[in-house]
Amino acid sequence: MPHWLQLMSDSLPTLLWAGIKFTVPLTLLSFFFGLILGLITAVTRLFAPLPFALIARFYVWVIRGTPLLVQLFVIFYGLPSIGILLDAFPAALIGFTLNIGAYSSEIIRAVISSVPKGQWEAAYSIGMNWRQAMSRTILPQAARVAVPPLSNTFISLVKDTSLAAAITVPELFQAAQRIVATTYEPLILYIEAALIYLVLSSVLSALQSKLEKRFARYGGMMEANR
Repeated sequence: MPHWLQLMSDSLPTLLWAGIKFTVPLTLLSFFFGLILGLITAVTRLFAPLPFALIARFYVWVIRGTPLLVQLFVIFYGLPSIGILLDAFPAALIGFTLNIGAYSSEIIRAVISSVPKGQWEAAYSIGMNWRQAMSRTILPQAARVAVPPLSNTFISLVKDTSLAAAITVPELFQAAQRIVATTYEPLILYIEAALIYLVLSSVLSALQSKLEKRFARYGGMMEANR
């Protein structure tokens, strides 16, 4: 077996374990909490009183206007200077959640705004209050439109988790860096890490396509029943 192939074979279990133990949980948790934060932010910007809407707008402006790596450094390396100490994984989780929350809020705000005003009026006409109209009428329609951009955000997040290596989270990319430090084979190991990310992204892209087709079919049934 060639040296490069043997090295990739020997390092694969370590890289996969780092991905399973840290990369995958970090991705899933960040996306889940980020979506919740994004929904709250979007609804606040659309429907809350002006002071709260301005706070939400300021949050989105700051997060979208600064690099994710800088945000992670501020949380992990900066906050200890004011007495807030966080372990690497929680710091990364907070950083990615805030980032996903800001970007997903813009997607959610756009799709909610795209629902015709007549849908609100129809919901109110059958006795729904605002909360019922939002949860039963507006959000189900908005969700179908939001699937493609939110799926792209999720796939990007999988790759962005490699930035957590900069704040010492032992995820997939940092595992590759540690092996490189002992083998002095950066090209082979970094290519292997890139291939693992590529496989993950390809699988998620395939699932995204199936999900989009399912929502499109459901949407067509809705249109046919109107």
